[in-house]
Amino acid sequence: MIETQQLRQMGRTPPLPLTVKLDNDSELIVSHWLRILPGKRFVGQAEVDGCAVLAKLFVAPGADRHFDREIRGIQLLIAAQIGTPAIVGRGRVPGGGYYLLTEFMGDAQSLSEEWNRLEHNSPDSAAAVSLLTKALACIGAMHAKGLAQQDLHLGNFLLHDDVLYVVDGDAVENQGAGGPLSADQAEANLGIFFAQLGTRWDDARDCLLVSYLQTNPHQAISPENIALRVAKVRRKRLSDYLGKSLRDCSQFSVEQNWSRFLTVLRSEAVSLTSIINDPDGVFQPGKLLKDGGSSTVALVENDYRSLVVKRYNIKDVGHWLTRFWRPSRAWHSWLAAHRLQFLEIPTPKPLAMMERRFGPLRHTAWLVTEYCPGPTLLNHLGEGTKPPDSTTATALLRVFNQLVSARISHGDCKATNFIWRDGEIVLIDLDAMQVHWNERKWRSAWEKDRARFIRNWPDGSPLAKWLDDNLPLQS
Repeated sequence: MIETQQLRQMGRTPPLPLTVKLDNDSELIVSHWLRILPGKRFVGQAEVDGCAVLAKLFVAPGADRHFDREIRGIQLLIAAQIGTPAIVGRGRVPGGGYYLLTEFMGDAQSLSEEWNRLEHNSPDSAAAVSLLTKALACIGAMHAKGLAQQDLHLGNFLLHDDVLYVVDGDAVENQGAGGPLSADQAEANLGIFFAQLGTRWDDARDCLLVSYLQTNPHQAISPENIALRVAKVRRKRLSDYLGKSLRDCSQFSVEQNWSRFLTVLRSEAVSLTSIINDPDGVFQPGKLLKDGGSSTVALVENDYRSLVVKRYNIKDVGHWLTRFWRPSRAWHSWLAAHRLQFLEIPTPKPLAMMERRFGPLRHTAWLVTEYCPGPTLLNHLGEGTKPPDSTTATALLRVFNQLVSARISHGDCKATNFIWRDGEIVLIDLDAMQVHWNERKWRSAWEKDRARFIRNWPDGSPLAKWLDDNLPLQS
């Protein structure tokens, strides 16, 4: 039998099955964890008195606030006749904390799971559009009743027997003062939802809003205002995501001590153990892609897949004196890669980053990414004797327009730093990548990137002329 204090100390992997004594002398037996916030909240599939339930255990000091918010949110949904799993039990956990038991829908799937199973989740996918219209119709129904789900994402909708249910009552608020949400409130909430989707959905936003307006026709919704809200939410989400990539959380495992700093995708930590424990062991003859003074790059086979390990070398004492006091190039590339991934700009998936340290002083650093097979653009486009074919032209303009829109300069636009893979262009070697907030510096950096990319092919060649005519000049 587990006490609350033990739960608080169990971290991210409490043992299963786990039995908790409830205040009515029943025993809650948890068989599967669904979500864990270490020391705070545990959500799992469980059984009590022979009945399957979804159990939420609130164990943090001061957990009564979240417990009360969860119940209040569910009650608001029920009163508004919005589908949500029913409460089947609640109370105190002996030793401190609270439990909340709701109906368990065994064959239900979250819209997030449905979304991830789609072969294509782009605007030209009828299945993806159908899934989003279901969510927006439900959001419209909530807004019509004055309710807003402040943690609005596909994972908080469950599809069960073709009926949509809203979960996570903790984030449900009554903002309507007895009526529907105001246009400003609705636009702010829709901004949270649409910001979760990639930028490729931006042009489809007006069409998707039709299903929303069918269930909430009470306010005139401005697409322009929603676009502004989306941009604001995305900036905050990106900042939060990059911060998370450097701290221990559900997605990233971070270790920091006097001699090293390590961050690794939690899902990859076990498979990368040998590389993490001995990163220099991969740099063997026959495996090197590059053996230079500033960096050494190796191709590694790991769990039946190919990875790239890049070591950022410290050449001598003079070089170290210019580097020890600032983030390493591995640190910079790690953040740059995650920024590109967030913005849906193709780049090899970053898996781990490590710096050797002496207290606050940095030394050698390593970056581990997935390997991206495929020819470089220099090989794919050849000598520049003709303009790119339509598929390549579309991919070129898409990636450069994405960079311009995000005000990102690559900093080293050699054609060998762009890989052609499955109809898209993948960016590699992100050491010099920068995001620009100053207008003058941005224009200067982009002009250099643009000119450097065109110079990959002979001046006056058909390809160079096409690039000069078609690559964006500036935002």
